[in-house]
Amino acid sequence: MHYTLMDLVADITQNGAESGADLVELTVSETADSSGKREFRFTVKDNGKGMTSEELKLAQDPFYTDGVKHPNRRVGLGLPFLIQTAEVSGGGWKIESRKEPVEYSGTEVNAWFDLNNVDTPPVGDVPGIFRTVMLFEGPGDIVIKRRRDVSPGASPPTSPAALDGQIEYEVRKTELFDALGGLEDVQSLVLMDQYLRSLEENN
Repeated sequence: MHYTLMDLVADITQNGAESGADLVELTVSETADSSGKREFRFTVKDNGKGMTSEELKLAQDPFYTDGVKHPNRRVGLGLPFLIQTAEVSGGGWKIESRKEPVEYSGTEVNAWFDLNNVDTPPVGDVPGIFRTVMLFEGPGDIVIKRRRDVSPGASPPTSPAALDGQIEYEVRKTELFDALGGLEDVQSLVLMDQYLRSLEENN
């Protein structure tokens, strides 16, 4: 079960990291306008092996799994959970994929959620999930693009994870790796966590 929207983000991003991609791009945004409408949206884009239309259809079936990625799992729940959560929370989703050996293979998953809807899960620990994403193995680079934007006159937020300011930043795994001298030891992980949290708090 996914308790927060960021858990969904981590799950879908891990799919991209395990797709044979060289690059995975994750974009996470929260917006609000003067009418009080608040939206959470994320996009995961990879240049991995991609899926055919039939494979994509099967991936949306919670009772299907290829038995390869998770050999002991009898159902595949990543995309079906995402689709169900988006639909019941007044949001939506869109998935596009191109299968190898086309020149530009890969998959792009988009999902958005109405943060005012009572059925929408809380946003969750944004920098904590970003830290987890940066540790996914597979792609040569992982890029996170983050935006949180509140328009003047927007209604006050009502939850701890709600919007409270304007921020915008981009983080690359390769740059973090170089700056910290790797991402394997405890000190590097602590410093990465502190850095990601500072981006959320200080912008």
